[in-house]
Amino acid sequence: MEVIHKIGRRKTAVARVYVAPGKGNITVNKKELNTYFPTATLQYKVNQPLAMTNNQENFDISVNVFGGGITGQAEAVRLAISRAMCELDEENRGILKPEGLLTRDPRMVERKKFGQKKARKKFQFSKR
Repeated sequence: MEVIHKIGRRKTAVARVYVAPGKGNITVNKKELNTYFPTATLQYKVNQPLAMTNNQENFDISVNVFGGGITGQAEAVRLAISRAMCELDEENRGILKPEGLLTRDPRMVERKKFGQKKARKKFQFSKR
């Protein structure tokens, strides 16, 4: 099996994932998973597709991720790993799809409009 390359996105974060056979090591931007994503919630999000398909110890995963914040990056990595698991075995699709792990979340930050403070917030209105 050669290396599988997949891309995941969330908000402005883009994650490129390279999955190769191995012992279960995950490196994110040349750092260990636990140091790059320090909280347990983010680590769970990244490991979720591997845990659901029982592949935690089977593959070494190398991740390049940039843009966005730490939560968006973790969810982008999760989407990319889910896509890679589906390419490895089509049966994984039936496991991951009901959990919503193959869905690209389309929500983005709404742009700021001119004449306003933010996207929706206005300057204070004075009647007199």
